[in-house]
Amino acid sequence: MTQSVTLDALDRRLIHALQIDGRVSFSRIATVLGVPERTVARRYHRLRSALVVRVVGLVDSRRIGMLDWFVRIDCTPDAADALTAALAQRDDTSWIAPLVGGTRLTCMVRTPASGTDSGRALFDHLLRTPGVRDVEAGCVLRQVAGVGGWAGRTSALEAFEQAALLGPAPEPPGDGEAPDEASGWGEAEARLAGELARDGRADVARLAAVTGWSASTVRRRVAGLRAAGVLHFEVNVDPSHFGFPLEALLWLEVAPASLVEVTRALSRHDAVAFAAVTTGRAAVFAMVQCRDTDALYDYLADELAALPGIGRMETALVQRRAKRAGPLLVPAMAERPERRGAGRYGPGREQRR
Repeated sequence: MTQSVTLDALDRRLIHALQIDGRVSFSRIATVLGVPERTVARRYHRLRSALVVRVVGLVDSRRIGMLDWFVRIDCTPDAADALTAALAQRDDTSWIAPLVGGTRLTCMVRTPASGTDSGRALFDHLLRTPGVRDVEAGCVLRQVAGVGGWAGRTSALEAFEQAALLGPAPEPPGDGEAPDEASGWGEAEARLAGELARDGRADVARLAAVTGWSASTVRRRVAGLRAAGVLHFEVNVDPSHFGFPLEALLWLEVAPASLVEVTRALSRHDAVAFAAVTTGRAAVFAMVQCRDTDALYDYLADELAALPGIGRMETALVQRRAKRAGPLLVPAMAERPERRGAGRYGPGREQRR
């Protein structure tokens, strides 16, 4: 649980800078923000120690032969908390949220893409878990909104400041390029990604120890994976710190002819933190951040209602986020990298992220 921290203007500018480049140096941030480097470093470590802000390295599942799934689990009220806690300890889960009402929870699960039984072991295990009544999984076909940060936390810097934080644009990989052709992916890369998922700003010495590479190789491989679109960095921060405490999940049935228009519109909506096209009854899944229920109503009745081709819509309010992107951390581990990853348990681990 995060501590009660009020973000001031400098905190918000720092968070925006980290969203632009999660591994940018404090000195560069300080130059752009016009404050001393020690101030930037002190602010960051204060926010991270309080578990308010966390930079995580994330891997594009498609480029390493994996699939992402949004899973809805219907369970008995007495099983919800235990199941949420067990799922949060897994390395292949993220974005876990019990929903208001106490009998449903949602999460994202990553599974191997090869074969027709992808994810079957986990899904079968869930169905055999006492208290679980139903499991519904939709495979993420394409992320269409929220990639690169929710608009609520990327509005603190002026355009010229954002440009000053960006390095040279990397050459994008080909659309159908295989991971090994784009960047190479092996056990060492998986260990690198796992450490960056725990701490996206882990220093080069730590990454070298984890991978067995030299410092120069670490720098080269991180740069190569980022340029190939395999690796990117995200800032985990609860939207309530920005004045948006209400999170709603939306499942939208969209006519195929309207899919492109709807998803393009969602990518421009400030309220949408994330959206993706998925398999299943609802073609589009979205996470929406609002100030209150009135704001949620206004969004549904105005912006969303104006879009063509949306048929049935299902909404649910998030009770809390038990886990966001990256492995679960506890406060005592937040500033102690040598202990990260210890004590994992749960209903089995399919792979290490």
